[in-house]
Amino acid sequence: MLPPVLIVSITIVAIEVIVGFTGNGFIAIINSINWIKNKTISSADMILIFLSTSRCILQVTIVIHIHSLYFTDVTKLASVYKAFGAVWMFVNHASLWFSTWLYVLYCVKIINFNQRLLLQIKLRISGMVPWLLLGSLVVSSMTSFPLLWITPSTYLCSSTGNCRENSTEHITNWDSSHLYLLLLYFTGCFIPLVLSVVTSALLIDSLWKHTKKMQCYKNSLRDPLVDVHLTAIKSIISFLVLYLSGFAAQILLTLSTSQSKDVWKVAVSLVIAGAYPSVHSIILILVNSKLKSEIPNVFYCAGKIPTCEF
Repeated sequence: MLPPVLIVSITIVAIEVIVGFTGNGFIAIINSINWIKNKTISSADMILIFLSTSRCILQVTIVIHIHSLYFTDVTKLASVYKAFGAVWMFVNHASLWFSTWLYVLYCVKIINFNQRLLLQIKLRISGMVPWLLLGSLVVSSMTSFPLLWITPSTYLCSSTGNCRENSTEHITNWDSSHLYLLLLYFTGCFIPLVLSVVTSALLIDSLWKHTKKMQCYKNSLRDPLVDVHLTAIKSIISFLVLYLSGFAAQILLTLSTSQSKDVWKVAVSLVIAGAYPSVHSIILILVNSKLKSEIPNVFYCAGKIPTCEF
């Protein structure tokens, strides 16, 4: 029987997964429909489709991870466990890269650059996006698939279904396998996180300079560019806060097993890790005017599915 605090946390995670699937599915479906209907797609919408799809897969891995921690089944077989770990890390890193490219795109589109190199990037960024997405998938695979060649030393089952600590063959010690896992995790996260922080800093600096420039004019009307800056900054900062908190929670979960005695730590980590892909999808919908405007249509279509057209 699971402790009550874990039952509560798993229930909250289940709600987060439902919200996340709804939000990310909404983003992917609306943008895909517009792509098919218009025969073209913007760079931002293309990134959003990749991002929301990866987030849906990421939430599936979160559910599987919870199940593997507290319920005895085939997911604790060493081969399955390694494959699951590689998939989880792949979609985690890919999702982070996609989020980063989305905010880099916002930054390049919003900020007026004077440097020739940055100006060339601004002009060519739309054509670069498909290659950036493809490169993200390649890099994510390079920082995740090596997990297939390590032997986890967590609580696993043998092929006969006998679940005991260290029941698989050729088990390495706990420290080496987990340190290797954490090293791959940090390696895949480092560059996109740095790019996200730099992007946020550039937008804040641009907003500051633009606001000071506008103070020279006696205009009582609110400058639309200020609103654009603020929306992008809020979105990036919310992403960084959610991801970094989820990052810390994932580390704690990685170091935890079904035998963990710190139940509260595991329970809170589960809730925080599940919140990142769910809450951020809602934020992306709310800051995107096109997606936000489609929300009433979805509710209308829910009552008239046979005749509904987006």
